[in-house]
Amino acid sequence: MELEKGTAAPDFELPDQDGTIWSLEKLAGKKAVLFFYPADETPGCTQEVCDFRDSYEYWQKDGYVVLGVSPQDAASHKAFIANHELTFPLLVDEDLAVARKYGAVADQDSEWNGIPILVKRSTFVIDENGDIAEAFYGIRAKGHVATLRNTLSV
Repeated sequence: MELEKGTAAPDFELPDQDGTIWSLEKLAGKKAVLFFYPADETPGCTQEVCDFRDSYEYWQKDGYVVLGVSPQDAASHKAFIANHELTFPLLVDEDLAVARKYGAVADQDSEWNGIPILVKRSTFVIDENGDIAEAFYGIRAKGHVATLRNTLSV
């Protein structure tokens, strides 16, 4: 089931690449961009995270916390962050529990170069009250961050 603008964001609790736990409660009073991406080190995902990285100062200036989420483990996320000098946390959702809550699980099994693609690229903007301000499903990596920034005037 896909989330709609104006609904309460589903609660979550996930570790990042360093073991720090992130939750909806931790984001209370803050604006956040929670984006689900299929896999570390795939072309589209690398494009998307690098676009967030390259515009990170604008997100920070406008008071947004940016969090990426995928099923890879902490070691994979650490390498991905190091390889692309990422400036924001990547959360580990190995069992897809949070992806399910957000309606971001892929509709069918697929893979890229042997990497299972279990998540559909989706982005959620969560407002200070914990509500969904924007929800985007099945988006294309290229140009998404620019479109999102335009939508939010970031």
